[in-house]
Amino acid sequence: MPQKKFYVIWVGHQTGIVDNWAECQRRIKGYPSARYKSFKTLADAQKAFETPWSEIISTGNKGKTKKTIKENIDPGHQPILRSLAVDAACSGNPGPMEYQGVFTDSGKRWFHAKFPIGTNNIGEFLAIVHGLAELKRQKKDLPIYTDSTIALGWIKKKKCVTKLERSKQTEQLFKTIERAEKWLSTNNWTTKILKWDTKAWGEIPADFGRK
Repeated sequence: MPQKKFYVIWVGHQTGIVDNWAECQRRIKGYPSARYKSFKTLADAQKAFETPWSEIISTGNKGKTKKTIKENIDPGHQPILRSLAVDAACSGNPGPMEYQGVFTDSGKRWFHAKFPIGTNNIGEFLAIVHGLAELKRQKKDLPIYTDSTIALGWIKKKKCVTKLERSKQTEQLFKTIERAEKWLSTNNWTTKILKWDTKAWGEIPADFGRK
């Protein structure tokens, strides 16, 4: 299940603490120089809200990773909330791997799969194909967001270009890869596959929260 996040809005149409991205988006969309940040616990969010935003959000890269800086966002550059977000996580590379697809606006999980051995790139690739297949099967008109440039390239090639060795441990995974490649080669789709802007929007909603 996706890790719950709490969003603090210091500057926006309405300030405060909310527990979902959709509400945070509503409060900051179109507001010049909105200031907001996500936290893993309500206690951390409450403590941050009582602190000036300038002490929480850095205006430069010193002491902060680029992924946590959420300022200077182009108000017109916003994610499509009515969409599907996919992501993967791997404990080691290779290692135990899982992927999931969640609805961007609610964070509700739609599908999930786990494998004993895999890589993050393979998981990202399979998550996109799984999303394409489910959307087509259920006739849902939603774009897919991924934060993986590599997976996008593999989808374009309709080929999982992995160096992972095939073995007894990875046999199930490779059979899944083959089915995914076959689906890409034998199906047409109109679904838009979009790159999630992590720098501007924070972690993708399907993120497993293990960074």
